[in-house]
Amino acid sequence: MPTLQKITPCLWFDKEGEDAARYYCGIFGNSKINAITHYTEAGHEIHGGKAGAVLTVAFELEGHSFMALNGGPIFKFSEAISMAVHCDSQEEVDSLWHKLSAGGDPAAQQCGWLKDKFGLSWQIVPRQMEAWLTSGDTAASNRVMEALLQMKKLDIAALQRAFDGR
Repeated sequence: MPTLQKITPCLWFDKEGEDAARYYCGIFGNSKINAITHYTEAGHEIHGGKAGAVLTVAFELEGHSFMALNGGPIFKFSEAISMAVHCDSQEEVDSLWHKLSAGGDPAAQQCGWLKDKFGLSWQIVPRQMEAWLTSGDTAASNRVMEALLQMKKLDIAALQRAFDGR
């Protein structure tokens, strides 16, 4: 049994937690399902879950632990929480953007953000974004921010040109 990291994000789903975990594991490398628990008869009057239905799915994405909880329709995802993915190449940005945005909300795409088919928000950003924005060159950082604000899916070459003042 894998050792859990000290802090593990728990993602609340209506009843599609296992589908979401398997979907995410299929997109990211170094990912796997670690454990699946099921509702039991105990506490049915409180949780309302059907005995035998999936309750939680412990999974890893790129070696980071997550928990999917099938807690019912009470809570929904919002942009107040998102998963930031730091990409090393435009090919990685393009691939993750394509896979994660499939079936999601196109209206929620801006500045590298997207919402997937489960309603979870993701930020697909170049790894060098932080360096561009904290370089100490205020003019260059402003150019990057101006370019970024015009994009949906981020274009690394265009952001680099903005940083360089070209």
